[in-house]
Amino acid sequence: MPNYEKITTLQNEIQAAALESELKTRDIPHFIRSYHDTVYNGIYQQTKGWGIVEAPIEFKKDILEILNDLEK
Repeated sequence: MPNYEKITTLQNEIQAAALESELKTRDIPHFIRSYHDTVYNGIYQQTKGWGIVEAPIEFKKDILEILNDLEK
């Protein structure tokens, strides 16, 4: 299993869902981690962003390009 590293911070659940769909379509290995914590009622999401996407570093450029395209 390749090492997964933080690629970027995601701003909301919609952005995360759209990115995940596109990464699955392109067979890019990834893991999307939400910062939501029910104990603290999502307080970390207000300061850190919605969550992050992790992937092998060799896919960083591709993932950032996909995310940029989704934001247009």
